[in-house]
Amino acid sequence: MTVTESAPVVRFATSPDRYRHWTLDLDGEVATVTLRVAEHGGLVPGYELKMNSYDLGVDIELYDIVQRLRFEHPGVRAVVVTGGLERMFCAGANIRMLAQASHAWKVNFCKFTNETRNGVEDASANSGQTWIAALNGTAAGGGYELALACDQIVLVDDGSSAVSLPEVPLLGVLPGTGGLTRVVDKRHVRKDRADLFATKPEGYRGATAVEWGLVDAAVPRNSFAGEVGRRARLAAASSTRPSDAVGVTLTPLERADEGDTITYPHVSAKIDRLARRADITVEGPRDAPPAGAAAVLAQGADYWPLAVTRALDDLVLHLRANEPGLGIWVLRAVGDAERVLAYDAQLRELADDWFVNEVRHYYKRTLKRLDVTSRSLIAVIEPGTAFAGPLLELALAADRQYMLEGVYQDRGDEVPATIRLSECNDGAFPMGNGLSRLESRFWGNEKDLAAARARIGEPLDAAAAVELGLVTLALDDIDFEDELRIVLEERASLSPDALTGMEANHRFVGPETLETKIFARLSAWQNWIFIRPNASGPDGALRRYGTGRKGEYDLTRV
Repeated sequence: MTVTESAPVVRFATSPDRYRHWTLDLDGEVATVTLRVAEHGGLVPGYELKMNSYDLGVDIELYDIVQRLRFEHPGVRAVVVTGGLERMFCAGANIRMLAQASHAWKVNFCKFTNETRNGVEDASANSGQTWIAALNGTAAGGGYELALACDQIVLVDDGSSAVSLPEVPLLGVLPGTGGLTRVVDKRHVRKDRADLFATKPEGYRGATAVEWGLVDAAVPRNSFAGEVGRRARLAAASSTRPSDAVGVTLTPLERADEGDTITYPHVSAKIDRLARRADITVEGPRDAPPAGAAAVLAQGADYWPLAVTRALDDLVLHLRANEPGLGIWVLRAVGDAERVLAYDAQLRELADDWFVNEVRHYYKRTLKRLDVTSRSLIAVIEPGTAFAGPLLELALAADRQYMLEGVYQDRGDEVPATIRLSECNDGAFPMGNGLSRLESRFWGNEKDLAAARARIGEPLDAAAAVELGLVTLALDDIDFEDELRIVLEERASLSPDALTGMEANHRFVGPETLETKIFARLSAWQNWIFIRPNASGPDGALRRYGTGRKGEYDLTRV
């Protein structure tokens, strides 16, 4: 069976009792995560996951582990990730899986694995959890890229175990999970050495790997476990993670799929395949926020900001992987804006609480996932909208915003729509470029940014929103529905490839960061290289890998 758009529906929700490839062991402040891939446990038939190579199913489990370590195990201060096979940490993404996969599958696979590794780094930066890669054997390609996401890398020095990025010389593609970027930008390997490293398929081991900065230490096998344990204990001792907190169980998501409608508590999506559109609605809270940190913790996974975030996260992943033909996502937020703002105020007030901190950063990561999604995002703002504070981030993430001026004349009891900026829109949920969505919107226009900041906290009607530049267009009910219909039909008629490139260029203004390089520069080149004959053609390196025949290249440089 070929991995294509007709493959079985991918489910991103999992739990430890369903893991096939990873084990999680807890020992006080230190967790050990061990990769022992089930060879015959591929997400779809057609390949074997030998040598601890992975596919999307393996990485879905890793993402779940990262999330559960942050929410369910607040006492964990250091995480050791290691391999469960003899002399093999991880051989990276499975080549046969990549060779038989559709282009869209490969791109989405790389995007998800990048986001998961960014989640590891976010745990280090914002949760007080130090991740240590204990390379018990060779780490190649995506295996080494997983290690690069960790804070420290310890390689066993046994004369054969090495780190490598063999994609360029062996497969005619790039290391697709941030390897090239992290080697130079994060580990500060000199560019000529990085060039040597990325073109030497066997990689480097021992003292050379340490000297070049590819790993932090190379340790003989008889003292390997002791050195890893020492580093984990030191990291745990310096962590700000609470030592006496009770974790929050990430209970199974409540999700109903009925025909072309997907429903969660607080989030729903209606699918119109003929129009190539998904209409996504986020509902504000029905009740006021619980009083105090203890009451918030008691709500656990039902705490409204967490419940909304989990649903949005799952929905974005589902639509990206399983509905590639839906090129337009229309975003709406409905409900009581005042209650949204009450939760927003609580998230700021309790920002130092470990659980609230995790919720805030999870919402930030989910918004980032939306930012890098290759879909046209259109926000629609109508009476009854709850686009305020944290939910307004969804509208600011959109490529365009359309707001109804006044009310629909046949609904006399309505109140005209307003939006409301809060302090959270000015930096609590930064994009991958390090800027808020408000700063990104007004990049290079400090006067407009200052004007928007001056109105934080005020309800802004359509006229004010247009004046401040917070919406694209405001129309009365005579023109609104027709204009919106024309906009959506026009968008659906344009080239999806051109739209993907255009949107990504517009969304990420300003400074370049590690994240923007990975999701823009690296991903754009990989996207192109994946469809080139040199890589994926019938005689390309990716197709011929393992056959004993080298790929045949068109040697023209483009």
